[in-house]
Amino acid sequence: MPHLADVMRSEPIEVAPEDTLGEVAERMSEANVGAVIVMDYGRLIGILTERDMLKAMAARVHTSEARVRQWMTGDPITASGETDVEDAARIMLENGFRHLPVVDDGGRAVGIASLRRVVGATRAAADRV
Repeated sequence: MPHLADVMRSEPIEVAPEDTLGEVAERMSEANVGAVIVMDYGRLIGILTERDMLKAMAARVHTSEARVRQWMTGDPITASGETDVEDAARIMLENGFRHLPVVDDGGRAVGIASLRRVVGATRAAADRV
């Protein structure tokens, strides 16, 4: 069974809690990603996803004024690169989210895994059996 290190997006986009939603939306769009990790002084403090952005838009915030810290999910669940994709899929499905930050042994963010990539790898592994 593949591991998260095999399917994650390496070098995730890192944003700061004081960045505006507009700035982050531009970066997400340019990179074609659905989630970014929020770092504060080198420490992972949250994740901001397209769902979070949608909630902000529904609240009619001004993207040039609203800050990441107001809309991010703080203290996200994380996994290691050695987590197998089946376990990662279970974690995401049980908790109702589609992006999972991947951290190394020191807790440093090294990637982000999407449910799409995780399920794809799980299916590909099952097809090989």
